[in-house]
Amino acid sequence: MSILHSIFLNICTKIAQILPEQPCLLCGTPSAEVWCPACDVSLPALNSALCPVCALPTFAGDVCGSCLTHPPHFKSTIAVYAYAFPLDRLVLALKYGEKLHLAKQMGDRLAQRVSVRPDCLVAMPLHPKRLRERGFNQSLQLARHIAQRLDLPLLATACQRVRNTPSQSTLPWKERGKNMRKAFSCSAEVAGKHVAVVDDVMTTGATLNELALALLNAGASEVSVWVVARTLPHTRKP
Repeated sequence: MSILHSIFLNICTKIAQILPEQPCLLCGTPSAEVWCPACDVSLPALNSALCPVCALPTFAGDVCGSCLTHPPHFKSTIAVYAYAFPLDRLVLALKYGEKLHLAKQMGDRLAQRVSVRPDCLVAMPLHPKRLRERGFNQSLQLARHIAQRLDLPLLATACQRVRNTPSQSTLPWKERGKNMRKAFSCSAEVAGKHVAVVDDVMTTGATLNELALALLNAGASEVSVWVVARTLPHTRKP
């Protein structure tokens, strides 16, 4: 991202934050926040009966069978919402519509769910080519707000995406894990630390699992996953 582009996006975000009221991104009603209280109630918040490892719904919040049989490299997951309407529209607006002021409110909601503090945060990295195309990393924007809110160190350059893999959404379900193999490299900054990885959406978990493996290989003592939204089984595409 160019310096001028970065400055422009930051200015737009700050202007949006200081305006007394602005139209709710979902319904257009004047609101002091990015989305209004009425729309906030309509968002598909996840309840507490979730697998503590992967955040999929389970009976009484037990660890799911998949995580018992094939434990991922991350130890726990916090997810605020199901990736469903109308929350999915907000995620897309942040990711592709440059509505960067959404990152603050989403980050605040995620920070409110945190009960165990890690030693540091990292954001899901983009490959340099994709970063140049998009101009910003939405996961890094989220991580910055959460780090500020919780007063946690953000290791913004500790993890790099070293393979420009095809988009996960374009691949069959069973191919996604293979697609992400050895896609990341992490520095010794994470050695001995409990690291929380911040991302916008968790679908299969393949990408986050591969990054968690790279963090553990770099010496991290534990990896947690923090995401705004979790794709639930009935919403997945083959």
